[in-house]
Amino acid sequence: MPFRTPPVLRVFLLAAVLAGPAAAAQPAASATPAGLAAEASQQLVDFLQDEMRERQIPGMQVAVIRQGKVVLARNFGVASLQYGVPVTQASLFSINSATKAFTGVAVMQLVQQGKVDLGAPIGQYLTGLPPAWQAVTVTQLLSHTSGLPDVLDQRSGKLVGPQPDDPVAAWQAVQALPVEAPPGQRYRYNQSNYVLLAQLIERQSGQSYVDFIQRGQFDAAGMAHSGFGDAKDVVINKASSYVLGAGGKGYRNVIEDFPLFMRAGAGINSNAGELAGWLVALQSGRLLAPASVQRLWQASSLNNGKPAPWALGWPAIGRAAHRAVAGIGGGRSAFYVYPDDDLAVIILSNLAGGQPEQLIDTVASFYLPALRQQRGGAYAMQLLRQELASTGYEGLDAKLAAIRQRHGLPGPDEGDLNAWGYRLLAQQRTKQAVAVLQLAVQLAPGSANGHDSLAEAHEADGATALAVAHYRRSLELDPGNTHAAERLRSLAAR
Repeated sequence: MPFRTPPVLRVFLLAAVLAGPAAAAQPAASATPAGLAAEASQQLVDFLQDEMRERQIPGMQVAVIRQGKVVLARNFGVASLQYGVPVTQASLFSINSATKAFTGVAVMQLVQQGKVDLGAPIGQYLTGLPPAWQAVTVTQLLSHTSGLPDVLDQRSGKLVGPQPDDPVAAWQAVQALPVEAPPGQRYRYNQSNYVLLAQLIERQSGQSYVDFIQRGQFDAAGMAHSGFGDAKDVVINKASSYVLGAGGKGYRNVIEDFPLFMRAGAGINSNAGELAGWLVALQSGRLLAPASVQRLWQASSLNNGKPAPWALGWPAIGRAAHRAVAGIGGGRSAFYVYPDDDLAVIILSNLAGGQPEQLIDTVASFYLPALRQQRGGAYAMQLLRQELASTGYEGLDAKLAAIRQRHGLPGPDEGDLNAWGYRLLAQQRTKQAVAVLQLAVQLAPGSANGHDSLAEAHEADGATALAVAHYRRSLELDPGNTHAAERLRSLAAR
């Protein structure tokens, strides 16, 4: 099965938009990446353009910050397919759930002012909460370890309760649900956490959430054009948002709906230049003291002492070297900060499901050669795709091995191959999808998800016996894989 980004907010898909392929997108003129040789600069641009074509991303902005300075600012493609408007430095993109990073900064600003204690229970600040909610700490809300029920149904993408278009009714309904786990026991991405954080910020600051962000971050960082808004609002220079149509053909409009009471979790529109200024302001002490930034980006822990996957409003990309913290939103926009390397990368796009976060480590590796040995697999995959265009998909493993040896690169990770395979499936290129997902299984033979994905590709290709074999292997590796069990029942019924 595909690796899935958690739903951020519901979207409604409208009629298909007929447009030319994103492969024709060309970058706007901009400065050559500073600190890179001409050949490496061109390789970086080639990588980004190739990924835009592969992922069918209509428009994109990229910025790189090194040692407090923007060393790359580049615009690609179109902001509006309907009107043929190009992406410029003024174009604004939805950052969706990356808004949570701003909420983390806002809470830390209140901590610095002595108005919030990260270890305090939320019941200390907010009244009228269910008794089981009151002991959840501020840190547990920020790190999605609260155990609270989610006000957003992750399956339907709609608010819970009998009136999914009524925020008041939804908030009442979620408070009537049982908690899912004791506070701190487990991680689960959850929008209720950030509804409560918005209430906390408003209660302790005496301002609305939006005003507190505007004054404390947008104004302080010189973000003159950034702000909150969705499809109901008039947002000047806003890039349209799209999702690919069935079979990866054509585009459909995404009508963004960010309810006001959930704006602490999603809703900011910005551009790469202003986000770069915000990150520089954050790291230079203009928004928070250095010690507060360090705490902001410290990964949280579960009750058993194991690290949780989030810091305070920021996903924590934990690894032995070149650690990063991130803002990731809607599978369309992302930024990574590499605190130990004094580097940050921002990629904003207007395609839901384009997953630019998968590209950021590779962009960073052009500035951090040591990172390429660790996270250069996406670049190896891009070079492999280039070769396959002329040589075909036979012998994928040998071709990848030759590329890795020639360029000194690691192999692509399972998630990158999985995403590539599902893009091919969406385009009904089933045999190529089988080849790619077979390669993923060869590289990670013990992955239940890998066997499940390969089984799905075999099923789409009409190879039922092979599909059954890999679904069974997936279940052996993960007896809780309900997708594999359901597909086996369905195939047996045929």
